[in-house]
Amino acid sequence: MPDDALMTVTDATFAETVLAAPGPVLVDFWATWCPPCGPLARVLGELAEEFQGRMLVAKIDVDANPDTTITYRVHSMPTLLFFTGGVVTSTIIGARPKTLLRQAMTNAIGPYVNS
Repeated sequence: MPDDALMTVTDATFAETVLAAPGPVLVDFWATWCPPCGPLARVLGELAEEFQGRMLVAKIDVDANPDTTITYRVHSMPTLLFFTGGVVTSTIIGARPKTLLRQAMTNAIGPYVNS
């Protein structure tokens, strides 16, 4: 299943995995009770494989990781946060088509890695 390509992060691993990452990171804030989260995770899994080596794509369960969810003021699921150098550079709230997500990921890579 493609969403296995998504790295799972937690409150305990968020700083090390996301904030200290050498390149851009996309984090999917999701919940089991969120209807669009499952289909979005599958699309993100496909894109994670496509962008492998250029962008880390991770997921965090908001119910199991309330500290990170509160820190980044995530109130709606799904919420996608793009990080570069430990700073949020872009946000997408709600499910979006694969083409839009691919473009957002390409934009997030910017000058950091050749696409």
